Amino acid sequence: MATLKEKRTCGQRCEDFGRFVWNSDNGTFMGRTPEKWVYISLYYVAFYVVMTALFSLAIYVLMYTLNPYAPDYQDRLKSPGVMVWPDTYGEEVIEITYNTSNKASWMKMSNILHNFLGPYNDTKQSECNYYNCTKGKYFIQKTFSAPHHTKWACPFKQSMLGPCSGLEDPTFGYNCTMPCVVIKMNRIIDFLPSNRTNLPPYVNCTILEGHDNVAKIEYFPDNGIMDLSYFPYYGILAQPTYVNPLVAVRFSLVGERQAKIQCRVVSEKISYENFHDPYEGKVIFYLKALK
Repeated sequence: MATLKEKRTCGQRCEDFGRFVWNSDNGTFMGRTPEKWVYISLYYVAFYVVMTALFSLAIYVLMYTLNPYAPDYQDRLKSPGVMVWPDTYGEEVIEITYNTSNKASWMKMSNILHNFLGPYNDTKQSECNYYNCTKGKYFIQKTFSAPHHTKWACPFKQSMLGPCSGLEDPTFGYNCTMPCVVIKMNRIIDFLPSNRTNLPPYVNCTILEGHDNVAKIEYFPDNGIMDLSYFPYYGILAQPTYVNPLVAVRFSLVGERQAKIQCRVVSEKISYENFHDPYEGKVIFYLKALK
């Protein structure tokens, strides 16, 4: 019959642990002699030095081969997205709803547009951007001729939006039934909207629902054109003062004063029928003026 293992006391366990830490009979510290501890420490120091050096070399080679001005791969961004301001985006739809008799309601919309158009201030654009852009022609720049090793950007001034600039009418028409919305196309580095230089992209808005409630649609700049001189975009590092070209659209609401609207940026290389991306090339929103 096997005998039960003798139960050790707490004092005996502490004595065993102390002997493990330092064994005076064998001259070992935690199971190894001081000489072996020196050898194993040198091994791990050398191991981690080599690993750190290899990792640093890999990062250096990666950063050396990357272009800081443009991503190496952007094949997923073949066609730009389109957005609308005031940007009252809901969970699924965009609803621009305001009350003409409620100042707080329409002031909310006008404040959104004033904040959005802040970088487009005429004075600011004249000071920081290139003044001699050729309208109707791509602004191709092969060298970094602007200050601080950057490229020039053409100015887009707030006043170019005419009656929808907020300069003539600070309310942007939201105190009545002639509201303005601003259409912006997202940036894609080196993107040219057309293979030809005589066909600039332009914004075209169509009424999907409530045709009888929209009496008139006006575009600013004229014909809703986004001039070719704003293309291509070279990236935030290359063009730190670049601003997107905009198109303002003013609607004259009548009748029930509500409509479902699609605004599309029309150009040869801008698609808009991607079911999986409802904002590619177009934006759909609801516009409603309450009484």
